[in-house]
Amino acid sequence: HFIQTSILVMQNIESQLLLWLPKLGMAIAIFFCFWVISKTTQTMLRKSGDRFSLKDPIRSLVSEGAKISILVFGTITALGTLGINVSALVAGLGLSGFALGFALKDTISNLLAGVMILAYQPFDIGDYIVVTGKEGQVIHIDFRYTTLENNEKIILIPNSLVFANTVSILRKNE
Repeated sequence: HFIQTSILVMQNIESQLLLWLPKLGMAIAIFFCFWVISKTTQTMLRKSGDRFSLKDPIRSLVSEGAKISILVFGTITALGTLGINVSALVAGLGLSGFALGFALKDTISNLLAGVMILAYQPFDIGDYIVVTGKEGQVIHIDFRYTTLENNEKIILIPNSLVFANTVSILRKNE
């Protein structure tokens, strides 16, 4: 009786595997297509950044963001091809994204302000500026902070404050 049951279970597994194998192959093919599209898009965005004179950090952020978005979409599509209910997954990602966005709102605010500062370039490295009562020569601008130097003192100002407040440029670096 045990041997008969084992044979039936093995036959059932074999038949299920034969039904599932084409779906798995299709899912892998779909994901591979999205991977190729993501790499192509990333390369095109990096090259178009040269044409529009975008700075390296902005170019990297845009191209990596596009690549990751395409890969997430490809993964969800491939999982749907396998027969997995992706609506719950998408809803969970949406709620997780909302919670993460709310938890990281200050960081995201600084990041977006950093992108805007790097894109619009209201001041450059070497300019002497005053913002929120702090003054100094701009020595570095990244996605999170604008770094000033004043009397051998380093001042890090969050980009959201730089972007939202008045910036006085006292000396333009020529």
